[in-house]
Amino acid sequence: MNILFIAPLPPPIGGHSLVSQALLDELVANHNVEIVNFNKKNFQEGLDSFKRIFEVLQILWDVFRKKMGSETIYLTISESFAGNIKDLFIYLICYRRLSKMYIHLHGGSIKKLLWDRYKFLFIINKIFIRKLAGVIISGRSHIEIFDSFIPRIKIHIVPNFAQEYLFLSEKEILLKFSVLQPLRILYISNFIPKKGFNEILSAYFALNDTLKRKVRIEFAGRFDADSQKMAFLEKIDGVEQITYHGIVDDDQKKLLFSQAHIFCLPTSFLEGQPISILEAYASGCVVMTTGQSGIRDIFTHGLNGFEVQERSTISITLTIEHILENPENLIKIALTNRRLAGKKYRMKTYNSSLKNIIEGMNHYSIE
Repeated sequence: MNILFIAPLPPPIGGHSLVSQALLDELVANHNVEIVNFNKKNFQEGLDSFKRIFEVLQILWDVFRKKMGSETIYLTISESFAGNIKDLFIYLICYRRLSKMYIHLHGGSIKKLLWDRYKFLFIINKIFIRKLAGVIISGRSHIEIFDSFIPRIKIHIVPNFAQEYLFLSEKEILLKFSVLQPLRILYISNFIPKKGFNEILSAYFALNDTLKRKVRIEFAGRFDADSQKMAFLEKIDGVEQITYHGIVDDDQKKLLFSQAHIFCLPTSFLEGQPISILEAYASGCVVMTTGQSGIRDIFTHGLNGFEVQERSTISITLTIEHILENPENLIKIALTNRRLAGKKYRMKTYNSSLKNIIEGMNHYSIE
């Protein structure tokens, strides 16, 4: 089968590009795949430079050239205003092949932050999306984005996955939870303010001195600007209990997850389905996160960890205090998360599900 594959690919590595690369590796083993990579080098939304405008024009030209002869088109759609305009041009370029196109939404904000604000955009998107072969989402909370204008049989749910190298055995998890002092808290994500890393830092500083000595916090990930990175490093300078590891490779990432008791992602984004939470499950971590719609598809307070309020330092502080005072249930939650990841969030399952959809076998539509 000839497939046109339009998605962001590493570098840089993020949740979106990581899962796209995993699917691409699966498809190229059995099909002839033409690739259009639209990854950006930073976190800024929109056409923020003449260079980016040129890159988008190049993307559209590549789509025009490579669509010829394609039997199936796979497109991961964007959630920014400029990104959506780019997607609309792709729909237009591929208009005669829309019935062979599948779009994949990895986030969860496109309706509330884009289509509800700009009705004309929603109307134009609806015209194109109605003609598509199908829409792929990561969880049930996102059905409402599309079900008013596309048949449910065309909506497919495919949960994300954790990378295989991060899965720990139950024996390894029992061993790491046999020592809970210090309580090791981990943040691995892009350093965007809405992801909540500043709230974690403020929550630590709000602890009393005795509790501070019982906690160790590890940060890892990429800043978009050196000035933001320097401001963060100044805040933690001289604080022995806090470490920033920068951008980590697979070995460093595995080590951090394998040592962590708590994975903390107090995001205020309208999240899709964060890969990092699934990675925490695979590594036998208890999760502390917010109640975003996409997160609630995979996370239940009390079962998988602790839900905190978004943009709330005090909520994180109180949760850390509670964990330190009541550590006895942590191992039960950690083992529950590991078993859940092993059952539902494997790369093999993810790739197989998407491959079947793209090949037209149509197995994972909403009932």
